[in-house]
Amino acid sequence: MNAEIIAVGSELLLGQIVNSNARFLSQQLAGLGINVFFHTVVGDNSDRLRSAIEIAEKRSNLIIFTGGLGPTKDDLTKETIARHLGKSLLMDQEALESIELFFKKTQRVMTDNNRKQALVLEGSQILPNHHGMAPGMMTVNEDCTYFLLPGPPKEMEPMFLKFGLAALAKQVKTDEKIVSRVLRFFGIGEAALETEIVDLIDQQTNPTIAPLAADGECTLRLTAKHQDLQTAQIMLDEVESKINSRVGKFLYGYNQTSLVAELMSVLKDKQLTIAAAESLTGGLFQQQLTSFPGVSSVYKGGIVCYTNEVKKNVLNVNPETIEKHGVVSHECAKELAENVSSLLEADIGISFTGVAGPDELEGKPVGTVYIGIATRGKQTVVQKLELGGTREANRTRSVKYGCYYLLRQLQESQ
Repeated sequence: MNAEIIAVGSELLLGQIVNSNARFLSQQLAGLGINVFFHTVVGDNSDRLRSAIEIAEKRSNLIIFTGGLGPTKDDLTKETIARHLGKSLLMDQEALESIELFFKKTQRVMTDNNRKQALVLEGSQILPNHHGMAPGMMTVNEDCTYFLLPGPPKEMEPMFLKFGLAALAKQVKTDEKIVSRVLRFFGIGEAALETEIVDLIDQQTNPTIAPLAADGECTLRLTAKHQDLQTAQIMLDEVESKINSRVGKFLYGYNQTSLVAELMSVLKDKQLTIAAAESLTGGLFQQQLTSFPGVSSVYKGGIVCYTNEVKKNVLNVNPETIEKHGVVSHECAKELAENVSSLLEADIGISFTGVAGPDELEGKPVGTVYIGIATRGKQTVVQKLELGGTREANRTRSVKYGCYYLLRQLQESQ
């Protein structure tokens, strides 16, 4: 099957919300061996929605709609589809009773327009909504299958997982499965990465290689198709091996992981503790680290030393160091890392000091950053960065580089 996902809602076009439903559905459809070739977003307008449907029908035999099933006048998805397919809308009694029960439990007054949510396409298979009011539905017309799903992810995702997948699996006419693997890289740019493997990309058929880039990182999504899942995994292994022979030193993880997640894992495995001294990053490193449960086993604490007074009076940076070299310096980063490690009795101290922007500091340009890593029993290492970008981008990338440098240091010491 070839699928198209149509998200309905003017709020998506206005940028008020992100279309996360399309990503979720694409991931789910891949597991069924269904190709998703198009994502479409259309506003709350019946004529434009009908036009989008007509276009989709010419290129897809599975069309999944999200949104537009609510009680208000601008919720017009099922009405438009009903007119387009020449089908009636009928009241689903079970859905209506569920809606009435919801209002009774919440002691709210049910208005007439809420009954609209219980209307379904005649002859459709109903997908119950256990996390909201409007049911979903699936209908087949000629050689095209239509899925109507609610817009809120908290309703759509559980509905599709519990009812939609099973209904859709019966429509799939192939045993071929799609398996994907995401390789995550850091320390190499997108262009450089692609240059190293351009011949593999040009030769791709099955598996395919798709380069992606975001937030200063690079990823490669490898996708293989085969009837046998184990064979598909072997196909991915072979391609990954070729890629790693060229750029493997920049590979740090797979799929949905992150640099800080990998760092957290290694710290736990090695039973090492860490403390942080943050100037330009303002606690961002510690915020990301403490987002993981169980972090107390490795994280001792940290100090946001944004001012010179805190650097000197709390973290005991030598005033002469600041006077002679400045706070944006190799020497200051070194003392910050060593002193925070000593002060909080941690195995590792990491420091971030630099110029986030928008203005230069101490005559040093925006993007100048020093990251200090002090490890018990080892010589302190300071890395200098020369970044370019916005203030927030410089802060975010500094944290990523800090995680990357420390992660590499810990892995090399194994």
